[in-house]
Amino acid sequence: MMYDVIVIGAGVSGCAIARELSRYEINACVLEKCEDVCEGTSKANSAIVHAGFDADEGSLMAKLNVRGNEMMDQLSKDLDIPFKRNGSMVVCIHKDALGGLQELYDRGVKNGVKGLKILTKEETLEMEPNLSDNVEGALYAPTGGIICPFELTIAMAENANVNGVEFRFNTRVEDIKKDADGFWHLRTNNGEYTAKYVVNAAGVYADKIHNMVSEDKMHIIERRGDYCLLDKQVGDYVSHTIFPQPTKYGKGVLVTPTVHGNLLVGPTAIDIENKEGTATTAFGLDELQAKASENVKNLPMRNVITSFAGLRAHLERHEFVIEEVKDAPHFIDVAGIESPGLSASPAIGEMVGGMLKEKMNLTEKKNFISTRKGITRTEGLSVDEMNALIKKNPAYGTIVCRCESITEGEILDAIHRPLGARSLDGVKRRTRAGMGRCQAGFCSPRTMEILNRELGLSYEEITKSGGRSRIVIERTKGEV
Repeated sequence: MMYDVIVIGAGVSGCAIARELSRYEINACVLEKCEDVCEGTSKANSAIVHAGFDADEGSLMAKLNVRGNEMMDQLSKDLDIPFKRNGSMVVCIHKDALGGLQELYDRGVKNGVKGLKILTKEETLEMEPNLSDNVEGALYAPTGGIICPFELTIAMAENANVNGVEFRFNTRVEDIKKDADGFWHLRTNNGEYTAKYVVNAAGVYADKIHNMVSEDKMHIIERRGDYCLLDKQVGDYVSHTIFPQPTKYGKGVLVTPTVHGNLLVGPTAIDIENKEGTATTAFGLDELQAKASENVKNLPMRNVITSFAGLRAHLERHEFVIEEVKDAPHFIDVAGIESPGLSASPAIGEMVGGMLKEKMNLTEKKNFISTRKGITRTEGLSVDEMNALIKKNPAYGTIVCRCESITEGEILDAIHRPLGARSLDGVKRRTRAGMGRCQAGFCSPRTMEILNRELGLSYEEITKSGGRSRIVIERTKGEV
């Protein structure tokens, strides 16, 4: 199969790039080793949009963070996804470290961050009364925000797909070679693909993909971050995203509300040597709680409903690498996309799309569809609105997930829309069915029934998240 451009990786960067490419008259494809978009780093992160004061002045991280932040308002409207500018605060708990807030302020101003302000102890505690009594002050950034990383990634992928970009799932790139005519041949577990240009947006695997084509080897450090998600009952414990002062390992353990009303605590920063090492540890979770409690007092950790871990693709130089590989023309790396990668993702897409537009002399489509309608949400509808919806489609009258009040109608939409869900996690990330207090204990069997009925999958074929993650191994009884 021949394409103009192949993007490797369907995380938030790959999907942002795909959406930008879909603006042009181009034959493009995204190859993803997992069964769905948003299966790697993009599904397990802090779900925040950074203001842009942390990255070094003049760095690509800083430029793309600030640009991505600026793009989020319009993007969230165009793609019909939740986004809120709740503001962020970097908290100082040691008087002799107050100078560090001034350094962050100065750096943020140079990076182009708007509205920054250094708060006194009194101003800080007035805005966030549940902060530690040891607080001495804070850096306040009103442009900081919170977003749903699943919905952002899925929305960009759907929009790209509607505009003509193909997605090939369960397709792992195993080797890449260039022929005498300058075309790239990608051997995968699902056949060979050919392209004029390749974009490497493979997350923690970006070094492995890069090293297939370049003599200048790359090494990504897998940096694990543990998180705890707390029940909506305590979702308003803080209203801003609360950071400690940053260290060489990152921005530290934060406490933040989520756009869906939960409270999120994390991440840790533990370097490992395992690209699939997303298991949480008792040590990591204990460290997370201890560090978070330094800045926020009496954290309601008894309300944790789940814990999880994600991996950051860390490079020693701590900088995004977005460039054509010198000894591999027409091969573009998008590597080292760790925090603030989620915040920067729209700008990363814009940058790579611009690079390819210039290199390939691309022309814009006259019929590009810039908007996307999300799944119809029943939460918050009035009785009259709900009755009208049920009259139009009775499936919206059946609750499947009691914790999150998700209806069968929403699940059907998630399955049948572009790049629709094919697994329990696919449904969960699109609808939130299974994300509540019982963590899918109640709704999984019913969701499996719907997947079985709508997709013709046997119960033995239905998985939690693709691959070998089957829920039902075999039948023990015959049909009744």
